[in-house]
Amino acid sequence: MSRARASTEDRAGGVTARAVVVALVMLVVVTLVGFYVEICWLKMYDFAGGVPATAPAVVLFALAALAGSRFLLRSGFTRRELLVIYSVLMVAGPLGTHGILFWMLPKSIVYYYAARAQPTWEHILLPQVPTWFAPTDPHAVENFFEGQSRVPWSLWWTPLGAWSGLLLCIFGATAGLVLLLQRQWIVNERLAFPLAQVPLEVVRSEEGGPNRPAGVPRSPLFWLGTGVVLAVSFMDSLSTRVPTVPAIPLGPTPIMYWQKVGPLAGLGQIDLVLYPWLIALSYLLPGDISFSCWFFWLVRLGLTVLSITIGNTPRLPEEWYDSTFPAPMHQGLGATLALGLWALWIARRHLAHAFRVAVGFGGPGADAEEPLPYRWALIGIAACLCGIVFFCYAAGCRIIVGLAIALLLAGFYLTWARLRAETGLGFMDLPLGIDDALLMGVGGAAYRPRELVTLMSLRWAYAPFEGQSLDITTAGALETMKIAESARINPRRLAGALAIGFVFSLCFGIFVLMNGFYHYGYLGMGFGTQAGSWPAGQTPGDARRLAEMLTNPSLPNMSGVIGVVSGAAVTVLLGLLRLRLWWWPLNPAGYLAANTWDMHWYYMPFFVGWAWKVLTVRYGGLRLYRRTMPLAIGMIMGDLLNRGVWAVVALVTHGRF
Repeated sequence: MSRARASTEDRAGGVTARAVVVALVMLVVVTLVGFYVEICWLKMYDFAGGVPATAPAVVLFALAALAGSRFLLRSGFTRRELLVIYSVLMVAGPLGTHGILFWMLPKSIVYYYAARAQPTWEHILLPQVPTWFAPTDPHAVENFFEGQSRVPWSLWWTPLGAWSGLLLCIFGATAGLVLLLQRQWIVNERLAFPLAQVPLEVVRSEEGGPNRPAGVPRSPLFWLGTGVVLAVSFMDSLSTRVPTVPAIPLGPTPIMYWQKVGPLAGLGQIDLVLYPWLIALSYLLPGDISFSCWFFWLVRLGLTVLSITIGNTPRLPEEWYDSTFPAPMHQGLGATLALGLWALWIARRHLAHAFRVAVGFGGPGADAEEPLPYRWALIGIAACLCGIVFFCYAAGCRIIVGLAIALLLAGFYLTWARLRAETGLGFMDLPLGIDDALLMGVGGAAYRPRELVTLMSLRWAYAPFEGQSLDITTAGALETMKIAESARINPRRLAGALAIGFVFSLCFGIFVLMNGFYHYGYLGMGFGTQAGSWPAGQTPGDARRLAEMLTNPSLPNMSGVIGVVSGAAVTVLLGLLRLRLWWWPLNPAGYLAANTWDMHWYYMPFFVGWAWKVLTVRYGGLRLYRRTMPLAIGMIMGDLLNRGVWAVVALVTHGRF
């Protein structure tokens, strides 16, 4: 690299013009590939939006390999530039996936299409749906779901503007909050950020400092983990496509089938799950977190068995959604709320300092190293929260209801961002949604019809499934700040690059998906053809639930409230014990994770990773553990590379293989 270019890159702190341009080009590629691989052909669920996401890591690895090659060594990207590209892809890439825009766009127009099968909905449901939520023209509605048409853009400008504005306000408010708190969590509390270790290890600098061309790691353990897991995962994936290839049981393999009667039904189906990336992730986690995840899952199974023993209906433990004892999902909701408030309480001194600086009492340059000046961060957060409230008010909500929705959205996203930073568990489902939190204590009768319509139409924003909804953009923004701190990237310029990438991805993602809907038809895509032509969350089932809420409002669910309060109390107790007793082995984050749907598969990888770490530290000490960390990171990378290989195969074969 020339001295002039090195000097420019150093002043930019890695956020150079060419890095941003390459990131935008990669966003185009990722959005287009993800549209076919994730949505049309249904070959992957985590190409751009999963946790960990395939596309950002594979792109980073490929660019690092090219940058370190002899052919591109002189003009190769630096380590900081590659990490900037990765950061933009991680925050903006998920927008075009099935978890965000693909859910947001059909969410309201589905009422008009579903009402054709239920004529009574035309009198009960449709009058309560604001006319600016979606086009009401019958041809625009029908062609959206059945395809073979051009996009009627003139009918969509107002709905797209309204929903895109709301999405930007949600991201602005929640990302602003995590950027306001990032110093507290990165510097003061020193959270683990296990997923941030992957890109930091995958790309290195040549000798001579961060301005030297980047390359792939040289650690033999990294390559051992990458190679072995890539080979094993590839053979496992190949066996699902070619039955003659022997299967390698990495995914769920039944060990004991579900006993549908008797107390043992509470154990559910016990599966052997050995996901390499999750075992490696649990190895990187603090021991109390990985231990708590599988320990509290066993406690949950014990409570489920006890509940069935005393007379409750036998059912699978992961599907225990109602509020009867032990009400695991309600406990998880209480834990979510308590962890959010707990995080804010611990950060109270930092927030007070930020406020003093914002109003001019911190001295000049007190927030010079922050991603955003504190004053502008607070103004932006307040403005975006007001934007969410205004959207709800325009939709027919009372201001107090709109404010409750805005604050709960911000609280949920903030909690999930911290959970991912501390534990890497951002791939878990939320136990219950904001609609459950608002309806539980007072019942549906306390809300106006349009408030219920707005609440249900916003489910795309508050019901994350396996870390693929809008919450991961907020968590990703926090993670990029850890990457910036470790790699000495200019955080303020990086925040600007993230904003540019997010807006670009939003516009391009809407363009791609709208053309896809009207060309293929929503029901003609992969997600439309599964589950009886309607995927969960975008179904007439939501319309049926809403119609039921309008005609037969629910009553307060006091047993659910008790479950939420008990979950919050347990979380606070666990947090206090961790503060008081240095040896206390149970972490409240593990308690929350155990009360989600995913843990019935994930508890075993957590146990294996925890046991691996315990044995390593006991017999080799911390020195051996640090030396083997590249092996674990290589295992995660090998799993991601396998997914990338099959994404390319799907693209080449047009989804036939």
